[in-house]
Amino acid sequence: MPLLMQSQSDDDQYVLVATLDNARNLSNILKAIAFKDHAIFTATPNGLRVTVEDSKCLQANAFIQAAIFQEFTIKEDLVGLQINLTVLLDCLSIFGGSTVPGTSTALRLCYKGYGHPLTLFLEEGGVVTVCKINTQEPEEPIDFEFCSSNVTNKVILLSESLKEAFSELDMTSEVLQITMSLSQPYFRLSTFGNAGSAHYDYPKDSDMMELFHCTTTQTNKYKMSLLKPSTKALALSSKVSVRTDSRGVLSLQYLVRNDDGQICFVDYYCCPDEEADDE
Repeated sequence: MPLLMQSQSDDDQYVLVATLDNARNLSNILKAIAFKDHAIFTATPNGLRVTVEDSKCLQANAFIQAAIFQEFTIKEDLVGLQINLTVLLDCLSIFGGSTVPGTSTALRLCYKGYGHPLTLFLEEGGVVTVCKINTQEPEEPIDFEFCSSNVTNKVILLSESLKEAFSELDMTSEVLQITMSLSQPYFRLSTFGNAGSAHYDYPKDSDMMELFHCTTTQTNKYKMSLLKPSTKALALSSKVSVRTDSRGVLSLQYLVRNDDGQICFVDYYCCPDEEADDE
C-alpha cells in the first residue's frame, strides 16, 4: 500500500504520526461528538482524545486508544492542537466513505508541531489524496472535576433501552429530568412537553440494566438542547453508563465498537439546569 509504505525517514520531521487501515474507524467516532465546528485534539502515548464543548455547560470527549491505530508514534509527552472538526470529517470522507465490503480508505495522519497544519494522506484503490488542515492554539478544556470518588449514583444500560426511552418521551420538553433513588422508581427519565408530563421507569432488576448503584436519592434537570448532541453517540453505542456526582453533574459514557470490533469510548459531561431547579 503506497500510503503506509512511505519511508521512515519522512517521519523524522513529525511529532505525531498515526495510521489506520480504515479511516471510518476514526470518522465514525468523531461524528459522535461533532456538534460544534472546532475540536481540541490531545495526543499522549496512550492515544488520542478529541474534545468538543458548548456554552461551558457541555463537554464531549472521544477516546481513541493507541492500540486501535496500526501505527501511533508520538515524540512528546503531550501534543495539543485545535482544528475545524467539520473540515476534518469532510477530508476523511473524501472518497465517499465506501461501505462496499473489502474496500476501505487508509489514513496516515501527520503533524509537525506548533504552527504547522495537520496533514492527512488518504489512500483508496491506489489513489492517494493529501489534505492539509490549518491548526490553532488549543484552548484549555473545561475541567468538570468529575471524579469517580465523588460519584453518588451510577447505572449501566443497554443502549437499545435508552433509545426506546427517548422515542417514547416528549422531546418537545425543554428539560430531561433524571431521578435515581434507593426505592421505586429507582431510575426514572421524565419530560414536560407540549403533550404533558411523561415518565419512563427502569426496574433495578431490568434485563436492560447491567448495573444499578445508588447511594442517595437524586433528581436533576438537564437542558434537552445540551443532551440532544449525545444521541449521535447513543446511536453508535452498545452500552451507556449514566453517572451523577454530588453536584448533579451528569456523565454519559458510551461504549462504541468500531468496524473491526475494537472498543472506543465517548464521554459527555453536562451541568444541571439551575434555572429549572429554581422554579
